[in-house]
Amino acid sequence: MKKTILLLLFVVSFANAQTDKDKINQTLDTWHKAAADVKFEPYFALMADDAIFIGTDATENWTKKDFKVWAKPHFDKGKTWNFTALERHIFFDKTGKIAWFDELLNTQMKICRGSGVLVKIGKEWKIQHYVLSMTIPNEEVDSVTKIKAPIEDALIAKLQKK
Repeated sequence: MKKTILLLLFVVSFANAQTDKDKINQTLDTWHKAAADVKFEPYFALMADDAIFIGTDATENWTKKDFKVWAKPHFDKGKTWNFTALERHIFFDKTGKIAWFDELLNTQMKICRGSGVLVKIGKEWKIQHYVLSMTIPNEEVDSVTKIKAPIEDALIAKLQKK
């Protein structure tokens, strides 16, 4: 009897984790699609109120409020971004209320990497923290570094003065 109960609990736990994994995949896919479809409110509705978005530029570290201000003109002009997941890995904490992920994305910048944290609020998963990074093939790091050095050397100097 005890083995049956334990097996049942395991099956239910696995089913809930799979359901949450499916919900997270749906949340992230819907979020990316809302940007591609130029849907401002649905895009930001999938982010937690105190969410953080970190973009590819070293200066892009935004609260949700600041990110909305930056993004609004792009949405208004219909010039947003189109990211589709090529691969995604999702992980959960022991409570099942926090998940983190990494994903490879097909974008207008070619392959990018997204990573972040989602929190379960009620029955919904919300994006709490998102980091977007451009991938650079290892054999091209030196040439990319030369391109960005003049801009980022100035930023490094500024940040070191803080």
